[in-house]
Amino acid sequence: MNPNFLETPIPYLKGVGPNRADSLGSELGIHTYRDLLHLFPNRYLDKTSYYKINQLQPSGADVQVIGKIIHIKTVEQKRGKRLVASFVDETGEMELVWFRSHKWIRENLKLNEPYVVFGKTKRYASTFSMPHPEMELLSEHQKGLKIAMQPIYPSTEKLSNKGITNRVIAKMMQQLFLECKGQFPESLSKGMMDELKLIPKSEALFNIHFPKNQELLAKAQFRLKFEELFYVQLQLISKKLLRKQKIKGLPFGKVGENFNTFFNSHLPFELTNAQKKVIKEIRNDLGSNAQMNRLLQGDVGSGKTIVGLMCMLLAIDNGFQTCLMAPTEILANQHYNGLKELLGEMKINISLLTGSTKKSNRTAIHAQLENGELHILVGTHAVLEDKVQFKNLGLAIIDEQHRFGVAQRSKLWHKNEVPPHILVMTATPIPRTLAMSLYGDLDISVIDELPPGRKPIKTVHRFDSNRLKVFQFIKDEIKKGRQIYMVYPLIKESEALDYKDLMDGYESIARDFPTPEYQISIVHGKMKPKDKDYEMERFVKGETQIMVATTVIEVGVNVPNASVMIIESAERFGLSQLHQLRGRVGRGAEQSFCILMTSHKLSEDAKTRLETMTRTNDGFEIAEVDLKLRGPGDLMGTQQSGMLNLKIADIVKDNQILKTARYHALQLLKEDPRLEKEENRSILFAYNKMMQQKTIWNYIS
Repeated sequence: MNPNFLETPIPYLKGVGPNRADSLGSELGIHTYRDLLHLFPNRYLDKTSYYKINQLQPSGADVQVIGKIIHIKTVEQKRGKRLVASFVDETGEMELVWFRSHKWIRENLKLNEPYVVFGKTKRYASTFSMPHPEMELLSEHQKGLKIAMQPIYPSTEKLSNKGITNRVIAKMMQQLFLECKGQFPESLSKGMMDELKLIPKSEALFNIHFPKNQELLAKAQFRLKFEELFYVQLQLISKKLLRKQKIKGLPFGKVGENFNTFFNSHLPFELTNAQKKVIKEIRNDLGSNAQMNRLLQGDVGSGKTIVGLMCMLLAIDNGFQTCLMAPTEILANQHYNGLKELLGEMKINISLLTGSTKKSNRTAIHAQLENGELHILVGTHAVLEDKVQFKNLGLAIIDEQHRFGVAQRSKLWHKNEVPPHILVMTATPIPRTLAMSLYGDLDISVIDELPPGRKPIKTVHRFDSNRLKVFQFIKDEIKKGRQIYMVYPLIKESEALDYKDLMDGYESIARDFPTPEYQISIVHGKMKPKDKDYEMERFVKGETQIMVATTVIEVGVNVPNASVMIIESAERFGLSQLHQLRGRVGRGAEQSFCILMTSHKLSEDAKTRLETMTRTNDGFEIAEVDLKLRGPGDLMGTQQSGMLNLKIADIVKDNQILKTARYHALQLLKEDPRLEKEENRSILFAYNKMMQQKTIWNYIS
């Protein structure tokens, strides 16, 4: 087959034409033969086997049953009537039900004749029923060729309205296979296929669209899922290896005075083993000749900042400048103050640059950066402006990476002739599965233990009806000198409603906690930044005991004296957000609490989220559950899920296949980094095609 045959525009396929092609393009993104080939069915109707009535399961699957109708009746119901037929075989009885077209159905049904019925079954009490079944007399059924499993393709309402039904798409697919003669170039090596017992490419594509039975379908799915994930990993790993070979890093050869002075005299507590391990990994990177690109994950409060600072001191000891970039002004301020406090009397020059920095200060900072006097610059996006030029930037640290796009990372690269080392820090634990796919081009370090003396936060779930007890508990904590957060949901679509919830909450708290005995701060998105900062400051200084806020406090506010986090309408928050909010307390030596308040009406997902929060404090376990509930696209936000626009694999459900694919991609690149060996020609061909077309599935066949 001509390798470019699959690039043929879809209107040329017999039975498609320009109008249908327009609809397929706008609704499903199908523009070429290849796009159609990779429109995989999302489920199948199994018409290969017949069930007995006593074998039926309440699984919601579509099944075929052979039996006879022995009785028909009309049943009155609240709205209109339903027609019910008793359907029996030798093992039992079930009901067939129709809610419309009664007259026509009644006239056409034959009693005591063998029928094949097909449809979804539902169970009420101990009886199964099948609403609106497809029906065919057994004698007719045996004449037809109904032995295959029927694929059901993704579709949209617009396509159905234009007459492009599932049957029409299946016909197009048959035509495509006829024109391609069912032959597609192989895209994996023979060795890999033998080792993994994979079926050939052409067989896999045929059996994904026209499976003869469940077993062949499973083999086709495994082959195509493996291939998709294998090429994702091949792309990521080769990017990483190429970067390490091509992009020479700045070697930080020595551990000097600043690092040693800090380590011996300024460490506020002994480093945990996890911190030591991570610092060692980073030092190896910085000492090699390659540019570092590392992701540092650690739960809230695990001590990432100290690790970041020690890396900065290594850079300074080797004659380089460093910068730390944070997503918000509040967070940048906090990093700046935190670093100044840690450095104490050390002779390190550190400045803060944000949108609010005064012009005169800016000018001084720009000058000191360019003449090399300034060692550490902490800031927000302001650091990326073209005016900000360093004399020799050696290390850039980015906090909470998911708030910065890739374009912003690359701006930092160009702040120096040789790209600086990059360390990305995040307190949002990313499940390993997702990290392998999203950050496969970064090396990953994890701090997985909390500093000594930190007590795990106690988390409980309380219904709104227990509010008085909760308020009493808050009063007791305030008597002990503690501070309290009360957080209300913020959901973009209903800002007016959220604001009302927040104000109602504030008023009821103000009634229960009257001044002058209690002081309350309030922070929400409608306030001017300087008012927000003023209220935050009052809480940080301990002038107010209760902070009523929307989720603006999610990232980074550090108040060691705050020991209780109350989350209102907790069922409206996602898991990672609940976990982030909980991390605002538990920063001092006292026992801290997180109270999840909800109404009695809870969805199954909400129950799972609340149960997970009360059961564990482990951010990685929470992230795994979150991934299962929400799926990969949502978890990382739109800007990063683009890469995961997978056609058949699911990185959550196909976790094992992903690990296998990553292992084989690594082995392959170890043995044949340039894919030059004869046996890997098909992989190289597919890989090059994919690199031209930028997306993974476009090239795989």
